[in-house]
Amino acid sequence: MDLPILLIALGGLFLVGLAADTIGRRTRLPRVTVLLACGIAVGGSGFDLIPPQVQALYEFLSVTALTMVAFVLGNALTRGNLARHGRAILSVSAMIVLATVLIVALGLWLLGVPLAVALVLGAIATATDPAATQDTIRQSRLSGPFVDQLKGIVAIDDAWGVIVFSVLVVLALGLGGEAAPDLLRDAAWEIGGALMLGAAIGLPSAYLTGRLRRGEPMLTEGLGIVFLTAGLSIWAGVSFLLAGMTAGAVIANFARHHGRAFHEIEHVQWPFMILFFLLAGASLKIGVVAQLGMIGLAYVVLRIVARLAGGWMGGALAGSSPAERPWYGLALLPQAGVAVGMALVAAREFPQYADLILSLTIATTVIFELIGPVATLWAIRRVQARSDAP
Repeated sequence: MDLPILLIALGGLFLVGLAADTIGRRTRLPRVTVLLACGIAVGGSGFDLIPPQVQALYEFLSVTALTMVAFVLGNALTRGNLARHGRAILSVSAMIVLATVLIVALGLWLLGVPLAVALVLGAIATATDPAATQDTIRQSRLSGPFVDQLKGIVAIDDAWGVIVFSVLVVLALGLGGEAAPDLLRDAAWEIGGALMLGAAIGLPSAYLTGRLRRGEPMLTEGLGIVFLTAGLSIWAGVSFLLAGMTAGAVIANFARHHGRAFHEIEHVQWPFMILFFLLAGASLKIGVVAQLGMIGLAYVVLRIVARLAGGWMGGALAGSSPAERPWYGLALLPQAGVAVGMALVAAREFPQYADLILSLTIATTVIFELIGPVATLWAIRRVQARSDAP
């Protein structure tokens, strides 16, 4: 490894992140979108300035940053927050997932996509990007019931998505006369194992953390638990997102001697997020967007319509304010790594359609990663403006 090049590149990327943060503050653009755009510019689709040594850090940074995000979002699933907003969190998250599957799959099937592939693409469309959503919420500096509900929804909606994806892949294989019992078993372990691992780490941490120094837990304790959760999750073959969320939720609910689990993580999280989003942008292939065609454009439109419809129906079922219902779906448009992971699994199960599934998912991920945070920020501000109106 060429150490001087690595250090120079990392220093440059941190300064780009600082510039993106400044641009976001002065233009009211989500800094996530600015970081992704900068990543595209310096990555393979742009000037190709990022050395291989830095690109090799992407997997480590993505797992670390997303586990931190999941851990912090788990703090939104406290008993008090669920008592106030639990009905909205469950209703909106479930209805958005169901509406996305039904509308996207049906629309693509009517356009001539084989039913099995349409079902799989509908399931992939349920995935969101918790990192982009959470950072956009933080950047907005707004609070209130709508923001609290969004944090809870983002924390659990990918779990719904993984369950629906696993079931629909099995159903799609069944349409072709194949059986896939292993897929359901693996999905059950990925979800159930993550919940058990998160609880096994969270319960002792709830009691032991914050004891060495009075007050909130130390940053060292928080980082230790984040890395331990991420590493054990990968080793056990379970979802590190769900494990991190569960650990954060357990600590937030059972720790009696500190008020907020690992508040310090939020301060150290941003440097990891800068590198994560820049390298994520650098890995995006803008060229595939031009290959979308009618099916890709239909997927984008159908997913937006489905999110809006599902968010409105979920809000109506939960009895949410009419001022909030139109904005749930718009706030949950970002889509990233979970969708690509689902696409890779689907491509393995349906090799004859692998090119269609992967190219469409990657291309639309580029689009939703760029426009999604903008939509999230706009939705939050619109709800806040209506709430503040006399």
